[in-house]
Amino acid sequence: MIRILKFFIRAALWLFCLDINVKNKYLLKQTGPLLIIANHPNSFLDAIIIGAQYQRRVYFLARGDAFTKKFHRFLLGLLNMIPVYRLREGKQFLHLNEFAFNESLKLLNKGEAVLIFIEGVCINSHELQPFKKGATRILARAHNQQIFPKIHLIGIAYNQLKGIGKIINIFISDYKLTHALITPKESVLFNKNLFIQLQNNIHPPIISTKIKKTPLYYLHLPYYKWIYKLVEKKTKNTVFFDSVLFSLLLFTYPIFLFILFSLFYLIGLSLPIIFGILLGILLLNKITLE
Repeated sequence: MIRILKFFIRAALWLFCLDINVKNKYLLKQTGPLLIIANHPNSFLDAIIIGAQYQRRVYFLARGDAFTKKFHRFLLGLLNMIPVYRLREGKQFLHLNEFAFNESLKLLNKGEAVLIFIEGVCINSHELQPFKKGATRILARAHNQQIFPKIHLIGIAYNQLKGIGKIINIFISDYKLTHALITPKESVLFNKNLFIQLQNNIHPPIISTKIKKTPLYYLHLPYYKWIYKLVEKKTKNTVFFDSVLFSLLLFTYPIFLFILFSLFYLIGLSLPIIFGILLGILLLNKITLE
């Protein structure tokens, strides 16, 4: 199930983004327990994009308020997301964070990869916010149990934080932790050093995306415009626009293609021609972006 979903996510990202540039790709093959620490400029889309780059399964710590509805919990669970709560979500939920940290520890003990957004908040900006204690808590507990995961620092940056056709730079570096985190002072120093290195990993693309008004552009315009306006209305005054837009396109674009298939079939085109046209639409979609 995860492999199938990851295949579709990668295909959708290929259509959704103009280009994803990854620095130090060899680190994506890292095996064994791995703690991935990243900045957080674009809500859940950050997790989806980063997770899609790795050849292995990646689990994510995600803001707990997104798990309030059953369908959301189901969907986010499919994406390997683990809820972590902040004070603003209510003190009554904070005890659930113990589950998130324990689950992260279990996963690392099994040799899995866990991604945490160390700022603990997303504000649609590439400027780093003060770091929270989540990463140091996980590492301190892991070290206490003689688990020493590799640490990857990821800076993810976009040329635009709203809409399709993104150019994305992902810079991965290997953080060398020379000793176990035991005291609060060591955790503070860890975050301080981490802040400097992570800041150096954030490289927003300077090229802007342009959309060419080809026949494919006009073919997709009614569908995309309707989705865009719906998402804009539903995510007003939040940071979730891109995340919801990508999710809706992921699940509705196959329906759009099926409607095109039905129309072509009704006008009498043969199946090989129809499939050829649809394949051409998929492959040529990117010519509308530059």
